[in-house]
Amino acid sequence: MPQEILQTERITLVPLADEHFRWELELDSDPEVMRYLSGRASTRDEVEAAHARRMAAAQRVDGLGFWIGVVDGDFVGWWILQPAHGPDQPDDPAVADLGFRLLPRHWRKGLASEGAQALIRYGFDEIGLDRIIAQTMTVNARSRAVVERIGLTYVRTFPASSTASIEGVDAGEVEYEITHEQWQHLGE
Repeated sequence: MPQEILQTERITLVPLADEHFRWELELDSDPEVMRYLSGRASTRDEVEAAHARRMAAAQRVDGLGFWIGVVDGDFVGWWILQPAHGPDQPDDPAVADLGFRLLPRHWRKGLASEGAQALIRYGFDEIGLDRIIAQTMTVNARSRAVVERIGLTYVRTFPASSTASIEGVDAGEVEYEITHEQWQHLGE
């Protein structure tokens, strides 16, 4: 099952393709966007390598991967729903990792939440996931607020996987989750 094009009230979410590279470059070249990821703007070579990894993510589990978000023809960022990964994440195709990255000019408009909610709905209703997680730096208050706003609950704090010089790396990372059952009860 290939990734679907998803539509929210304001956002068209299109599966990531090679023609979107220039937008990825714009996004990852912004030091504010990368503040809690690498602590600095990415180089073109780094973005090319990241693009290849992002494209490969869509091959791991049918229907999962990266989506480019467009509002009124304007690129706003990307969203991800990919198989959960990492040294302490079991390889379970019923669990996916939710993420998002938006250009600063589109922050504080509710777009991160809107796109993330669409992916949660898609993951549970169309893919048949059992659980969706989201991870971010403990000090990344904006991302934490988004995942809490859309119904994910705090699970744990763990040591940061990054060895880069990132603000707040010593505070570690946090994980949030929502199960299919919890999601079904959100609207009640």
